[in-house]
Amino acid sequence: MLALRGKRHPKQANSSLGLCGAELPSCVFDHVTLLLIYCTLTGLVVGSFLNVVIYRVPRHQSIVRPRSACPHCQHPIAGRDNIPVISWILLRGRCRNCRSPISMRYPLVELATGVLFALTTWRVGMHLELVAYLILVAALVALALIDLEHLLLPLVIVYPTLIAVAGWLLISAAHYGQWHRLGLASLYAFAWFVVFFMLNFFSPRALGFGDVRLSPVLGLALGWFGLGVVFIGFFASNLLGAVVGLSLSASKKRTRD
Repeated sequence: MLALRGKRHPKQANSSLGLCGAELPSCVFDHVTLLLIYCTLTGLVVGSFLNVVIYRVPRHQSIVRPRSACPHCQHPIAGRDNIPVISWILLRGRCRNCRSPISMRYPLVELATGVLFALTTWRVGMHLELVAYLILVAALVALALIDLEHLLLPLVIVYPTLIAVAGWLLISAAHYGQWHRLGLASLYAFAWFVVFFMLNFFSPRALGFGDVRLSPVLGLALGWFGLGVVFIGFFASNLLGAVVGLSLSASKKRTRD
C-alpha cells in the first residue's frame, strides 16, 4: 500500500538541522510521528465531544446547543474548564461553581479515545483510510457506553458511521486503485449482516436488532484488512458481547437480591 509521505531530499535522509545549524533528531520531523501526536491530541478533543454525545443522544437532546453545563448546578462550563483530562485534574474532579463532584467517566472517555486514536493511527499509518477508522473508533466508543447505560444503539450514530466509513474507504480505494480490496470488504459487510440477522431471527433475546444494523459497519471495516481479521473480529465481538451480557445480568440479579 502506498503511503502519503512527502519525498525527502537525500541530504535530509539521516538528520535535520535546526535554525542555528544544530543537528536535531530525525524523529522530530518524521511525518508518522507528527501524525501520531496530532491524532492523539485530536482523540482527546473528540473524547470530550463524545461525552456530550453519550449523555444527550439517548435523551434526544441537541449535541450542539446549549453549551455543556454542570449536571448539578447547570452552570455553563467555561472554556478553561473544558480542556480534556487536564481541567478535570486541576479542578480535582469538581465543578468550579458549586464544587459538586464530576464523574470520572468524563476524563476516562477522553483518555480512552486519545489512546484508541493513537493505536489506530499506529496500525493504519498515513493512508486515506485512516480517517474511516478514526470515525469508526469514535462511534464505537459512544455506542458502547450508550449501550451499557441504555441498552440502545442509536440509529443517528450507526447510519452516519456506516456512510462515513464506506465513503472514506471508497476514496482510499479510488486513490490507491484498490477496488478488489473494497469489493471484498463489501462482501464481508454483507456476510456479517446476514449472519447477525440470522442470529437475531433465531435468538432475538440474545442479540438485538441494533447489533444487526451495526454489523455491516464492522464487517466492512474489518474486511478491509482481510479474511483473517474478519474471523478474529467476529469471534472477539461475540465473546465480548457474551461477557458484558452475563456481567450485566449478574449485576441486575445482585441488585434485585
